[in-house]
Amino acid sequence: MSDGTDSLIPPAVAAADDAARQDADYLKRRTLRRGSAGWLLLTGLGVAYVVSGDFSGWNIGLSEGGFGGLAIATLLMGVMYACLVFSLAELSAILPTAGGGYGFARRALGTWGGFLTGTAILIEYILAPAAISIFIGEYVESLDLFGLTAGWPVYLACFVIFIGIHLWGVGEALRFSLVVTAIAVAALLIFAVGAFTEFDAGGLNDIPADPDALGSSSWLPYGVLGIWAAFPFGMWFFLGVEGVPLAAEEAKDPVRSLPKALSISLGVLVLLALITFFAATGARGAAAVQEAGNPLVVALQGDGEPTVLSRFVNYAGLAGLVASFFSLIYAGSRQLFALSRAGYLPRFLSLTSGRKAPYPGLVIPGAIGFGLAASTGDGGRMLNVAVFGATISYALMALSHLVLRRREPGLRRPYRTPGGMITSGTAFVLALSALVATFLVDKDAAFIALAVYAVALAYFTFYSRHRLVAAAPEEEFAALAAAEAELERG
Repeated sequence: MSDGTDSLIPPAVAAADDAARQDADYLKRRTLRRGSAGWLLLTGLGVAYVVSGDFSGWNIGLSEGGFGGLAIATLLMGVMYACLVFSLAELSAILPTAGGGYGFARRALGTWGGFLTGTAILIEYILAPAAISIFIGEYVESLDLFGLTAGWPVYLACFVIFIGIHLWGVGEALRFSLVVTAIAVAALLIFAVGAFTEFDAGGLNDIPADPDALGSSSWLPYGVLGIWAAFPFGMWFFLGVEGVPLAAEEAKDPVRSLPKALSISLGVLVLLALITFFAATGARGAAAVQEAGNPLVVALQGDGEPTVLSRFVNYAGLAGLVASFFSLIYAGSRQLFALSRAGYLPRFLSLTSGRKAPYPGLVIPGAIGFGLAASTGDGGRMLNVAVFGATISYALMALSHLVLRRREPGLRRPYRTPGGMITSGTAFVLALSALVATFLVDKDAAFIALAVYAVALAYFTFYSRHRLVAAAPEEEFAALAAAEAELERG
């Protein structure tokens, strides 16, 4: 029964109160568990994203550029990732939300830029786990584990078991990831010790030079163009580390822990890239490992009988694949969660469970990934599509840093990128170069990614951009910036 005071409340105020209550209820059903990850777990997450690339994949770049071409490509891609990581460290301290790269681009480039960036990141983080599940299946079959000869039961087991761990809770999931990653990193170090005992510098340039290639030599057997073609494979030593900011809402003291975790994880990855690249090619020769599915095992045993060390590395390669698969599922779910919570994608995808896990964002991409893996079995093609999406997102995230530095120089920056706009400008140029290089390696993969992009853009153009959620953190942040800019102009 009313006491009569309701009639005294102005209609506009009452409507605002109702909207605030609805916003609070909406966000309450879409809340992650805060404070679950410190800098150590975040560092482990950054390394976990990438570590499988040290065990296989990078070596195919030897077929594109030879040792010298892949070495230069890896150096340039390492510079790109270093510049990108330091740029993201600044951006993640400004906007520590689960949106990651999408949130940064939303602030700098508007709704279109945010959606384009988020979609590119989703392409990477949905397709990469599907591809890695195929590689896990191949490892299980080659190791004759569980008597399995078909891949799909392994793919299914991967998605069911590891998504189940993520649904259990983020703290448990990241601790599991840290343990498996530590095993994989230890195995890489042990491999390097064994491989360097057989190191022969003459094997680095044993791929015959192509006399028709411009600038070809023993170090650049496929000429200068081979350096460019090797860009996507040089990325394999670092691909995924940019996903650390996606854990922002679940991090302890994200303003401090995210920049620290990004920097340390990149340092670890640079070290692993150096020792893996030189040890594997020097132990057996570039020609022997250039097309091997398990280059580290080939580097240790060649065509001979398996050794204790080669068997250990083979099993450890499985651990590396599991670590990357597991962490990439996490990254994809958080990017999907953030886009959905803000209304860019269907809103039910951002619902969270009692344990604060975004269960639709875990289960639905997992089902898509399993379907792709089981129906195609083409892990290499899916990874190439993922790389294409990644390079688009890198260019847009670097551009976001440039725009915010130029447009909002007075914005509070708890962490500042060393080198400022020169650093992010370098990342932007190299990311565009890597994007073009994907067409040199796999044009079909690039066009598949563009087709997915076209469908997503049609959805955004005709539907979701008219239904964005103003209360979402990224949208509130952008609205506040717009209001401040309006006050300054006034």
